[in-house]
Amino acid sequence: MSGPMALEPGGVAEDTLTLRLADDRGPATRLADGHGLALVRPGDAGRREAVDRLAAELADRIAPAVHSYEVAALLESEGLSGETIRQRYGHPDLFSLAAALYDLVPRSCPEPPRPADPWRPDHLRCALRGALFALPGLAYLLAGRLLPHEGALRALVVAGLVSWAWNQALGHRAHLRLAAGRGEAGRTLLKGAPPGAGAAVLAGAAFLGSGAGALFLAAQSVYLAAAGVLLVLGRERLLLAALLPVTAGAAVLPWWEPGNALRAGLPLLSVLGTALAAGWALRAALAAPADPDAARPRLLGSLPYGLFGLAAGGLVFLAGREQPWAVVVLTLSMGPAEWLLYRYRGLAVAALRATATPAGFRTRSAAVLGGCLVAYLGPLAPAGLALHADLAVLLPLGAALWTSLLLQAFGAAWPPAALCLGAAGAGAAAVLSDRAPDGTSLALACGAAALYLTLHALRLLGRPSAHG
Repeated sequence: MSGPMALEPGGVAEDTLTLRLADDRGPATRLADGHGLALVRPGDAGRREAVDRLAAELADRIAPAVHSYEVAALLESEGLSGETIRQRYGHPDLFSLAAALYDLVPRSCPEPPRPADPWRPDHLRCALRGALFALPGLAYLLAGRLLPHEGALRALVVAGLVSWAWNQALGHRAHLRLAAGRGEAGRTLLKGAPPGAGAAVLAGAAFLGSGAGALFLAAQSVYLAAAGVLLVLGRERLLLAALLPVTAGAAVLPWWEPGNALRAGLPLLSVLGTALAAGWALRAALAAPADPDAARPRLLGSLPYGLFGLAAGGLVFLAGREQPWAVVVLTLSMGPAEWLLYRYRGLAVAALRATATPAGFRTRSAAVLGGCLVAYLGPLAPAGLALHADLAVLLPLGAALWTSLLLQAFGAAWPPAALCLGAAGAGAAAVLSDRAPDGTSLALACGAAALYLTLHALRLLGRPSAHG
């Protein structure tokens, strides 16, 4: 084939003939702005007006078209016949009228509707989880003076660190199993939570010398295991209900002395309620259908999350040795921290849609990361000052924890685990050697970890592929 294929009725030769005949009968008339020829017989102003009216009626549907053939398809869907096109609009065929309408209507391509934010945070749930991280501390306010000796406190700390590490790893694995159904996640929690509580009790038992201390140790370990189950399964309201006894007991302490029986009984009642709620939630989860063919994640894949839990617990404990209120501030900040993790992901996706180059996205991503980090650390400063906490420790520690959680949310678990373990080791070495009692070593270690983790997050999350 040596010539172009005719795509419209009549072909190229017929169009040329039509133009020649139009020239023989009189001048051709332009429909609009000189952009296209309108093959209308001389003196046929009524047909031109009919074309203008049709363009006005269909303007909102013609404007987004990128070719006149789209307009032709629109006219065909409107049921215009060839006879109507010739008699009413003065055009020889559908394609001629479509070309005229395409030239008449300016191009206007509206932006597609903005999709819903898939990472929109649940404000109430984040606030509730923040409160749930802090409320268990009221049990120590109630029953702390009943601990028999200092060794029991060390036992509780050791057992707490083991529980944090175990529950972080178990929670990560259970969340992965949620992809196969709540039944699979329930089985993972059922198999993992009791051994975690037992391991915590055994770890702390070496520091015990009395039965009363063993009771406190067992209660703490059971609570942390059961609370972890409820949080993974999204049963925050059940956990809040279980914590009502200890919350009510601590609330009346400024005005009323409840006595040793209530000081011990109310925390134990909350522990019992949490364990029963966890059992009920597990029973409901196990009844849900599961996918037996789903691949099981590797156990080692959850190891860095457990190590980070151990490191985070150690850092918080070191910060709280001299300044217990710093622990309170950090604990209460976990709700806003989780909310900001969702906001970062939503804002990063919006930045991805708004940029056209990798460099532009890196700039926007860095601005989003910096804004979220400032939004997290900003309230910590006045809260720490109000509670006389050392900001030189509190702010770097908060930055290290938040950036670690952010990297973990994107699957980068080993850098946070390694850096936080290193910071915790440096702080513990300073404490054991009686160096830097003012917290300088811990502040420097947390600051170095926070700086490296922030730079790593900028590099990793500045790539569009990380948000796909």
